[in-house]
Amino acid sequence: MSDADRVRAHVFVSGKVQGVFYRATTRDTARDRDVDGWVRNLDDGRVEAVFEGPRERVEGMVEWCHTGSPAAIVEDVDVEYGDPEGVTGFTVRR
Repeated sequence: MSDADRVRAHVFVSGKVQGVFYRATTRDTARDRDVDGWVRNLDDGRVEAVFEGPRERVEGMVEWCHTGSPAAIVEDVDVEYGDPEGVTGFTVRR
């Protein structure tokens, strides 16, 4: 797939999203859906994630973020779309 066929979503998720396996579940879901990127906790209690891949898969991950892991209570999801940066694989960042 060429970069022309890929999109990037930069996502910030707020609510009860830390300490509830949100990052691990995001990683597993993204890998299952063949979406590249990364996820990490922020000091302010939010989770930040980047998803890259085909538009339909990336939009599916953004939609998934509204629910997240079973123990999460998501209050808000902010997303900005942009040009992909060539991320490969999906990792949890510290």
